[in-house]
Amino acid sequence: QVQLVESGGDLVQAGGSLRLSCAASGSISSINAMAWYRQAPGKQRELVAAITSGTATNIANSVKGRFTISRDNTKNTIYLQMNRLKSEDTTGYYCKAVVPDYNYWGQGTQVTVSS
Repeated sequence: QVQLVESGGDLVQAGGSLRLSCAASGSISSINAMAWYRQAPGKQRELVAAITSGTATNIANSVKGRFTISRDNTKNTIYLQMNRLKSEDTTGYYCKAVVPDYNYWGQGTQVTVSS
């Protein structure tokens, strides 16, 4: 079992920055990769950024150049640094941990960007 707790969501003005955190606990050693997704009401959940158990990362084209993903293994935490935020970035952000044959999800954190 893996537990994920996201934090860092907030109300921010367009052009501002936020850093989201996702702290993992439980069977940490079974995690192969972690990722951030976002999902607006009525829309499909979309991948924002992913990071492997090493250092390989994948950033969605829609946020490339503005968002970065990183990890701190000493804290079992991944981060999503979001810069130059736009109103269209407003939505819930969810952390995912990938283990063999299963995905774990956090409860989500809300990001609201005011224009």
